[in-house]
Amino acid sequence: MTTLAVDATQELAAFLRTRRERLDPGDLGLPARRAGRRTPGLRREEVAELAGVSVDYVVRLEQARGLRPSADVLDALARALRLPPVERAYLFDLAQRRPRTAEAPATAAAPPLARLVDDLAPLPAMLLNHRYDILAWNPEMAALLLDFAALPPARRNAMWLCLAHPELRARYADRERVVREGVAHLRAAWAAHPKDPVLTGLIGELRATRQEFAELWAEGDVVAGGRGHKVLRHPEAGSLALAAEVLAPLHDPDQRLLLFRAADDASRAGLRRLSGS
Repeated sequence: MTTLAVDATQELAAFLRTRRERLDPGDLGLPARRAGRRTPGLRREEVAELAGVSVDYVVRLEQARGLRPSADVLDALARALRLPPVERAYLFDLAQRRPRTAEAPATAAAPPLARLVDDLAPLPAMLLNHRYDILAWNPEMAALLLDFAALPPARRNAMWLCLAHPELRARYADRERVVREGVAHLRAAWAAHPKDPVLTGLIGELRATRQEFAELWAEGDVVAGGRGHKVLRHPEAGSLALAAEVLAPLHDPDQRLLLFRAADDASRAGLRRLSGS
């Protein structure tokens, strides 16, 4: 299978360009553009002035010419480009300047967390790692989404399943939004773990084989959050409106606990039917 490599230097260059181009000079108190200007956003010269670096430095960064900016320079660029906290963290991750823990990323369910997943019943719950591999789940989550035990371990990945598994693709009423958010989350995870070959391989495979993923990846969105809503179409329980919570354990920061709660009475009744309670 042919996959596409993900290069952090190229991604850093593209990220800086897109964030520069989305800014309106007027919002920053800069002179208005002359009519007919072909490129949107700020000029490189303006970014350089706002960040206190040379224009040549900004040009070389945007051309992926091997620079590794310091934390101080990254902080200045983040301020100049008005990056929100999640994008600032992503910028530091791309440049490999964010402080990291000495421990290797988690790839197996910590036993206390695996027990917690079961104890959360009747709420559907599952445990994922930074790659969105599904490490543990309770029967309620399997009944709600998919029989994960019937899948090969290599395919127990929430991102891959949402893109490629027919049953799960049909389950999400708001699938387009779910996929878009998932790609943005995965981008943030990749920037935080740039040397994880399994994660890089997964992204390369999806870019090469799933046009939907490739197009969303090219947009460069990045998010990191833990609260949202999902609407599921279940063959037995009907339409389910669910509130999603994602919790990060302090002792296992690379694992994520995902659980669903009903958002209305009808959905609560549907979840009860699925759990047999």
